[in-house]
Amino acid sequence: MPRWNLNYMKLRDKLLLMYVLSVFIPIVVTNVVSYNVTSANIRSQKTRDAGMALNNLKNDLRVTIDQGVGLSYSLYTDPVFNDTISRSFQSHFEYIDAYNSYLKGQFSGQLNQGIRWYQVYTDNSTILSSGYIDRLTDVVRSSNWYVQFQAYSAPYPALISSDQMLSLVQRLDNLDTGGREQLLKIDLNMDMIKQYFHNSGFDGKVYLLDPGGHIQFSNDPTAEAQIGKRYSEIQFPNKMIPFELTYTGINYLEGWSLQGVMDEEIVLKEVRKSRSFVVWLACINFVLPSIIIAAMSRTIHVRLVRILKHMKKVKTQNFQTIPPEDARDEIGQLTMEFNRMTETIRNLIHEVYLADIQKKDLELKQQQAQLHALHSQINPHFLFNTLESVRMRSLIKGEKETAKIVHNMAKMFRKSISWNQNDVTVQEELELIESFLQIQKYRFGEKLQYTIEADPAVLMYRIPKMVILPFVENASIHGIESSPGVGIIQLFVSMENDQLHIRLTDNGIGMSQAKLEELLSYLDQNTDMGEHVGMKNAYSRLKLCYKNHFTFDIQTWEGEGTRIQIKLPLDPSAMPGD
Repeated sequence: MPRWNLNYMKLRDKLLLMYVLSVFIPIVVTNVVSYNVTSANIRSQKTRDAGMALNNLKNDLRVTIDQGVGLSYSLYTDPVFNDTISRSFQSHFEYIDAYNSYLKGQFSGQLNQGIRWYQVYTDNSTILSSGYIDRLTDVVRSSNWYVQFQAYSAPYPALISSDQMLSLVQRLDNLDTGGREQLLKIDLNMDMIKQYFHNSGFDGKVYLLDPGGHIQFSNDPTAEAQIGKRYSEIQFPNKMIPFELTYTGINYLEGWSLQGVMDEEIVLKEVRKSRSFVVWLACINFVLPSIIIAAMSRTIHVRLVRILKHMKKVKTQNFQTIPPEDARDEIGQLTMEFNRMTETIRNLIHEVYLADIQKKDLELKQQQAQLHALHSQINPHFLFNTLESVRMRSLIKGEKETAKIVHNMAKMFRKSISWNQNDVTVQEELELIESFLQIQKYRFGEKLQYTIEADPAVLMYRIPKMVILPFVENASIHGIESSPGVGIIQLFVSMENDQLHIRLTDNGIGMSQAKLEELLSYLDQNTDMGEHVGMKNAYSRLKLCYKNHFTFDIQTWEGEGTRIQIKLPLDPSAMPGD
């Protein structure tokens, strides 16, 4: 059984093993454990702190409410006070005397920090409204707090929220009132309560709920619009930590509760403060894997350097083979293939390479000769059609207007013989087409209308010269000349999807489907004989220059016109050579 050798392993397996053992498992495990432990500890601590802060707020709120309850019970149990406000006074002077002698002293000193104001309401008509005593009128009975209080019948104070105010309301019916209704309303100090909420130390939103679950107070800046709403109807983000403290065993606070919600992101904010710990842990996770990877990669590095040295020797035509080694991994296979390659190259140089170069050179010269021959075919054919147009127009009109057409013809001819390259810019090709159409316009007069539109972005791209003109010529001679009406030729050149789009349309006589198929077959044939020699010449040069990288399409409708579309690549690797 052969001994285990690291060099027998596949290179892919080595890299995968290094990654799993040295990078993936250590980093994932340590970071996940570290993050979870840190997050759990901080979350637990923040939750405990928030619970304590909410409990302190609960106690502070009760202390403030108990101050009002103490005042309520002191007046509720005072027999002299209750008898005085229930008595029927014979005159205002008698009530004033009773108020100055007892009631005024009874009310003085009752206010404290937790109580903003208190008021005694009675429907005793013999009592004057003064100080802390007021008449229980219909206006008072229609107020919100009074309407809410009618739902309570217990002898202890009722905590009522009305007009953004928390109040304690109690009936003063401990003694016989003679059928009169007497109420005590104590308004709590809302500034103090707000201070309790905002200084509670709870990193979140706190809501005070009545026994029905309705929001009556909160430290939320937007809570004003939520007062009176049910707490269960408020939508909170998913990552919120809820808290709840309910008053129990206290008759006047039974069912009231504090609800708190805290964003988990605020809790986890503390995790970021331990970033240095995470960084040090990550450094350890990377240093140790680096040592392991360095040790394993050494077996790859030494052997790859040896192959590289021999490859550099090949550059200087020194085809020395690498001494074989007992290795079955990719580097060992690469060594064997390198040796085989060097032997093959040595044989190719001496036996095949020189002969192949001569063959390619011959084929290239033949192709260039064919390309030049195709270029030379178009000039006599085109010049004949141009001169024929000038001759026919001169015979018909007998005028000197031929100077213009001769000028255009001379310009065209001069351009055709002055180009010393096989390709031109799109702008130069369009200028040549413009001259040709002006000549045809001279020939046909108002019967011919044409437009040439080109995207400015494509004007500087180079294309084989005179590959668009033969199709324009064909549209004019064979399409428009035989049409009885006004002939329209439209040429559009644009760039779409890294391709040069050439679209030529006319409203001439068109072709039948059979004739179109015959034309397409003729263009694909190797022969250069036929009626449409100019089109075939252009099509053949496109095939020579672009191979299979261009698109040529003809659509025609008999009696309606023809449309030719050519798409040439703008990729420099597919451009025709100089």
